[in-house]
Parts: sequence; structure tokens; C-alpha cells
Amino acid sequence: MLSVFLAGQVLAQSSSGPVETRQPNGTDQKPAFEGQTRASQPAQMPTIETQVVAEGLPHLWSMEFLPDGRMLVTAKEGTMHIVGTDGKASAALAGVPAVDAAGQGGLLDVALAPDFDRSGLIFFSFSEPRDGGNGTSVASAKLVLSGDGAELQDAKVIFRQMPTYDGDKHYGSRLVFGPAGELYVTVGERSDRQTRVQSQDVKSGFGKVFRIDTTGKALADNPLVGTDGAMPEIWSYGHRNLQAAALDGQGRLWTVEHGPKGGDELNRPEAGKNYGWPKVTYGIEYSGGEIGDGITALSGTEQPVYYWDPVIGPSGMVFYDDDAVPEWKGAFLIGGLVTQGLVVLHMENDRVTFEEHVPLDARIRDVKVGPDGSIYAVTESRGGGSTILKLTKA
Repeated sequence: MLSVFLAGQVLAQSSSGPVETRQPNGTDQKPAFEGQTRASQPAQMPTIETQVVAEGLPHLWSMEFLPDGRMLVTAKEGTMHIVGTDGKASAALAGVPAVDAAGQGGLLDVALAPDFDRSGLIFFSFSEPRDGGNGTSVASAKLVLSGDGAELQDAKVIFRQMPTYDGDKHYGSRLVFGPAGELYVTVGERSDRQTRVQSQDVKSGFGKVFRIDTTGKALADNPLVGTDGAMPEIWSYGHRNLQAAALDGQGRLWTVEHGPKGGDELNRPEAGKNYGWPKVTYGIEYSGGEIGDGITALSGTEQPVYYWDPVIGPSGMVFYDDDAVPEWKGAFLIGGLVTQGLVVLHMENDRVTFEEHVPLDARIRDVKVGPDGSIYAVTESRGGGSTILKLTKA
């Protein structure tokens, strides 16, 4: 039995069977292998207590811990702030470039450079306004801390998802530094039917995972370097809208992407591989019809490690390798926008063995592990505000 103490209440769920018991949207679709969806809950689940550590914040999209324990946060509207250990947010940092915050756009993910202690560099993704539309871009800047605040210096765009498109959906995006300092950038396929098909096109930057250096250049050992017409920055393709990504304990990249009506999926993107969208997918169109030929498997495309139908609405992800909640050691923690809580995936041999949900009664936009080993979750409300919660074992 799992219990969560939230706002004076104890929320509990049974540990028998899978968390999800509703009818899937893809009623005739079957998993490709046992355990690919609807894994059972573990027999023993920790009692989790939540504490509000910051509230009254603007509509946040991501957060990152600074070495001194403060938090650097991005707000969808295009501002960046420092949240102190007292929970108070600084004024908006100077030096942030303009963003297109319409629809799903805004200031998106943020990551500290691996050598942040020495360089002070941060990297962030955002929906960049451009002639003829917009697109997901990645910028670097030096974070100069001063008292309770900070400013960005020498901000510059290092990478642009191309082509530019006049839309307001499916920007992605998460930034993850690999063990050798390489930067993985996840992006969306811009949602519309005329753009989604470009997920399969290696000449297009829609629906991809990119792998670049800190100047925005392709790594020499990327899988499509030297392939005629292909973007050399591509690591993997055939993705829909990737808003969750993290390294595992072996330093390998894992992602969770938004599916259509059903079909959110966990993948371990590998070099040069095709993850199927929109040719192959679980789930259906929001209108109720089939997507493409309505198939869930095709030669030359990869099966998801795990999928959800109905969806969880994934956003934010971290691999838990700490001891504050020992039951979760070695698990992925994923923010749930639709499930309104934390999704915990227990892993063994690159397969999901158990799944549990921690109800938090709020859309979860990002998840991080703090210096103390506690889990921190960024909530968002559709009205615009955010809260940061601290999750600990009771």
C-alpha cells in the first residue's frame, strides 16, 4: 500500500494489479511483448510525505539545482528566476532572449554545464520567434550570481531546430548532458499532419533527438555524419513530442514522449534508430480514427520499451540513485501532467518490472533530485501558477 500525505489528506492506492485499469483507446492493439504496458504495482510501496517549499511562482517549465542549494527555474512566459532556500523567487534575470510563449511555446528546459563550477555556463531551450514562424532553439549563457539574484551574460543561440514553422505546438524539449559532455536535445514534430511526417525525414529537424557539443556542432561519431542530405546532429528519429529525458545509472539516455490519444512511450534512443512515429504507434487520433495504417509494429522501426494507453502526459524525468527513498533506488521518476502526480518505473534488464503512481493532485511539469536525496516536483496550473513540492519518505 502506498500512502501520500498531501494537504492534510492521506491518499492511498492498492498494490494489487496495475495502476491503470481503464479501457485503452487503441481497443484492438496488443503489446508486442509481455510487460510492455500495464505493469503491476510493487508489493511494498513507501509512504511519501509532501512539503511545499516554494509557492506563488510564475508558470514554471523546468528547474535545476545550483551548487549552493538554490534553484534556477524557467518560466513559460520567458523569464528565469533564482528560488532561494527560503522559497522566495528573485526578480526576473536580465539577459534572457525573447521567446514565443503562445500555445505550448515558451522558455523550456535548463541545464548546468558539466563544468558549471568553473565556467558558470548554463544551457536552455526555448521556442524562438523567427521570420515566418518559430522553432525550438538552444542557447548558452554565463550565469553570474549576485546576492539573491543573478543575470545572464553573453547569451547566444548555439543550435536551431529547422525548418522554421508557423505553429504553437510540440516544441519538446529537454536537455541532457551525457557522460562525455555531449548534449542531447529532444524536440517535437510540431504536431500538425503536414509536419509530423517529417519525423521520418532525416533532412528535417522535426521529431528528433539531437546530439551536439557545447558549441552546437554535431559530434563526429554521430550516426548520420556523412550521410547525404541528413542532418549530422541527429541521434535518433521517428519521435513525436519528447518532454522527458534522463540518463540512467550507466550513463545511457532514456526518453518518454507524448503519444496521441494513447501511446505515451518510454524509449532508450540508440544511434541512428527509427522509433516509428507517425508510421507506427500505439493509440489513436484525438478524433478517434486510426493514425496512418493503424499499425503498432513495422520492420525497421523500434518498439517502445513501455507504453501507456490511456496516457500519463509525461513531462520531466530523473533516474533515482539515492538513499532517501530506498524503495525507489534504480527507478525512473516521471512527471505526470494527465495523471497529476509522479510516475515511478522500476527497472530490471532494461524492462519495466513495476509501476507505481504517487498522486499529487497537480500537473507535474518537472522532477529533480535535490542535494539531500529528496525528490522535488514542479507543479503547474492551467491558470498559470506553479509550486515546488518536496517529496520525502515519511
